[in-house]
Parts: sequence; structure tokens; C-alpha cells
Amino acid sequence: MATIKDIAKLAGVSITTVSRVLNNHPYVNDEKRRRVEEIVRKLNYRQNLNAVHLVKGKTMTVGVLLPNIDYPYFQLMVGGVMEAAFRHQYSVICCPTAYNEEEELKYLFMLQRKQIDGLIVCSHANSWETILPFQEYGPIVACEYTNALPCVYTNHYAAFLDGMRYLRDRGHQNIGYCTARAGGASSGMRLSAYRRFSEETGMSANESWIFPECFTLEDGKRVIRHLMQMDHRPSAMLVNGDEVAAGMLVQARTDGLSVPGDLSIVGAGNQPFSEALELTTIDQNIKEIGRQSFALFLAGEPKQICVRHEIVERGTVRSV
Repeated sequence: MATIKDIAKLAGVSITTVSRVLNNHPYVNDEKRRRVEEIVRKLNYRQNLNAVHLVKGKTMTVGVLLPNIDYPYFQLMVGGVMEAAFRHQYSVICCPTAYNEEEELKYLFMLQRKQIDGLIVCSHANSWETILPFQEYGPIVACEYTNALPCVYTNHYAAFLDGMRYLRDRGHQNIGYCTARAGGASSGMRLSAYRRFSEETGMSANESWIFPECFTLEDGKRVIRHLMQMDHRPSAMLVNGDEVAAGMLVQARTDGLSVPGDLSIVGAGNQPFSEALELTTIDQNIKEIGRQSFALFLAGEPKQICVRHEIVERGTVRSV
């Protein structure tokens, strides 16, 4: 098997020059780089990555902890991480957990064993008290607000409050909403915003119009089927994700419920498909959260960064 020493001899350069070419170092003469690369191709040389990592003290790999990889919200976030990581020659490992605490710990132990350089936590099942001790082994960045870790986040409370105000300004008095995990941090913030808005405006907070555990297209369909059974329905729904909102649009069409004639809908996430559906949505700049999370990991800075949100008006809300 060829070695760096063999390549250096055949190319007529130093071992240091070969090492610089293999590690994409910028300060190498073009002619020398060409000769080294030609010899590398001829010998079909492959670096011993374990040895490289041992020398560098890095794997050049970051893990992204998330519940699943087929939920559009997390796809956008991971896409942002990957975009930033690839610019810095880092690899990205997706670490899906299905919100299983034991599965999540496996990835934290990967950090402990130095199999990855750090973790970006999109969402988590274990408490921060369980996760925090693993900072000893590498940087951990959260994609939700916490004062215990570097984090990049969207203000779910403010975004939800703005969504409620947007609907109220268009005359809606009866507003329901869909949320994700009943015990999740972001769901708790949305519920707080809903209660505060109800108190401030005198709007009745109807518990039967609150739908937890909504993640998918099918969950959105389920919400519409449930609403169709009600004698007193909300005139508008604020929905925690565009995929759920898309399911609502599909089922509403099946059941003869007009959107926005009978029901106004505001989604969240501004997914690429939401424009095709003419869905009014709250853009939480999810991809930017991913990008900035990797930047925090790379810099090792203990910052808390709030990424702005904005309401994107399209065709699923009417004034009443």
C-alpha cells in the first residue's frame, strides 16, 4: 500500500507538501499540487482518516439531533446546517431519535467517544440537565431558547402572538390552533401566548379548539374531520406547521369546507410548497436557524441568537 513518503518521492516534493495537498492547504505551488494529485490518482491512494483525525484531534463531523428526518420543519433546519457545514469541509450526520430518550443518549455517547466533534440539537426528549454534562466532550448548540447553552432560536411566543393579532385584526373572534408535542417547550410558549391574547382581548379560550400532537398531513386531515363534527367551530385556525395546514386544506376540499370562506388558516414555516398552495404562513426562517447554529458550533461562542419571523400573506385568510 502506498504511503505519503512514496508519493513525495515519485512527485519529487517533500512529505510536508504532500500533506498540504491532501488536506487542501492553499499555500502550495500549482505545479507541485498538480504533480502530487497525479501521483495520488495513479496510486489510488486513500488517506487513513483515523490517523488524520488522531493528528487533528477532530473528525470534521457534526451530529444533528432531531426526532425524524421526514418532517419538513427539520428538513429545512438540517438543510441550513449542511449548507454551512459543507462550506467548511465538515460532514453532517443526522441523528433521528423519534423522541426516544435512550436513542438520544446513544448520540450523546458518540460525542463522548469523540466520534463526532459536536452536536446541534434541533429538538430533544431528554432534559437539558441530562444533556448539559456532555458539553465536556464537545460543543452542543440548541435550536431553541435556553440560557444553559449556545442557541439559535425563533421566538415561538412572539410569532404565535403575532399570528393571533393578524387574525384578530381581520375580524376573527373565534380562533383555534394546532400545536405539536403537548409537553414541548415551543408548545408551552404557544399555549401561553394563546391564553395571554385571550385575556387581553376578552376572547374566550375554547379548549375544544386546541389540537395537540399535530405533525403531519394526516394530522391536519384529522383536525378538519374533528371540526366538521362541531356545532360551534372557530372561524380561523393558527397551525404549527405548513404540512399540517396542507392536510387541512386537502380535507377541507374533500368535506366541502371553503378556505378561506368558511375557515381561515395560517400555517408556520413558509415551506416551499406553501406558495403553491397559496397558504398564508409565518416564516420562521428555519433554514437560517440551521446555518447560524453551525456557525455557533464552529466559533464555540456562548451566544443566544433570536432569528426574526414574519407573516407571509397569501390566500387562506379572509377578513370578516
